[in-house]
Amino acid sequence: MRYEFARTENLSLRLGFLPSQPLRFLLNVVLITWLLMARVPVAKAQAADSETKDGTISGTVLLKASNRPASQVAVKLKSHVAGIFRSVLTDLEGHFEVRSLPPSTYEIMVDEPGYEPAQTSAKLDGASSKLVLYLNSPHTMQTERNGYTVSARELKIPGKARREFEKGLGSLAKQDVAGSLSHFTKATEAFPDYYEAYYHVGVAATRLGQRDEAMQAFQKAIDASGGRYALAEFGIGYLVYLEGKPEEAATIIRRGLEVDPSSPDGYLILGMAQLRLNRPDEAERSAREALLRNPNFPHAYLVLSDACGYRHEYRAQLRDLDAYLKLEPNGAESEHVRKAREVVLRILAKSHLED
Repeated sequence: MRYEFARTENLSLRLGFLPSQPLRFLLNVVLITWLLMARVPVAKAQAADSETKDGTISGTVLLKASNRPASQVAVKLKSHVAGIFRSVLTDLEGHFEVRSLPPSTYEIMVDEPGYEPAQTSAKLDGASSKLVLYLNSPHTMQTERNGYTVSARELKIPGKARREFEKGLGSLAKQDVAGSLSHFTKATEAFPDYYEAYYHVGVAATRLGQRDEAMQAFQKAIDASGGRYALAEFGIGYLVYLEGKPEEAATIIRRGLEVDPSSPDGYLILGMAQLRLNRPDEAERSAREALLRNPNFPHAYLVLSDACGYRHEYRAQLRDLDAYLKLEPNGAESEHVRKAREVVLRILAKSHLED
């Protein structure tokens, strides 16, 4: 039989059974909600406490000229030895944090357009390592903005726009989606180049089922950022995926990954589209790319589980479901995953008896 996750009209999850088909899972999480919560109110890497001696690298990024925090700046961290590549955004105070890192030497870089690259390294062999990185703007570019320059733009964002944006984040965290939409809209009205606010307008509109409005907001975020805000590309790709156009969605997501190849989010949605296209091997590769960038990414294990289900690899499927539940024992989809796991166990038991 087939046992699947399917989308209802309100984008929630349900379970369905159809006879005379092999077991498989068609993943369709409400991903825009997840993408948002991964960055509100503080943008940190997805992580879970590790039973090993994993540690944390954290720090602050400052503008050297004024010693002010550089917010919403991408910090990239990698270790070739450990096979880890992470990218996180600084919060409004310029702070960043990456958890669940195995002992290794890590390269940390901030390469923000309009600023000289800031780079350092950290040898992590204990619980944590704290860093401070400074962004230095060349004198020829101190007052000149060229395309997507987040930190320089911070100085131009009116206080009213910033306050409305922060109120929107707070409302969304409290599940007041309609209230958040109002605040994000006011933020864009106060500062028309506020592409982060346009993105969050798209997120809220998606959760309210207003897909046309969401599509327009994501496009405005792309336009306002000069095409350098990958999250908005992922948002459009996800909406196109929901419209039943996985091939087009995959093309859009790949375009976003060209802007931000370090994003586990983009690889996850790409894997979902590839599953819909009946390409389990490609979906598995995308999910593993997501896990390479964030090993504690629960939804990637659901994509892997689906891929195994397509190939009737039930032991591997069970392993991936268990990995999800370890990371998300009380998540929104956890009960569905537990029921799916029971079905896999029954199939394995039946197969053992037949052998």
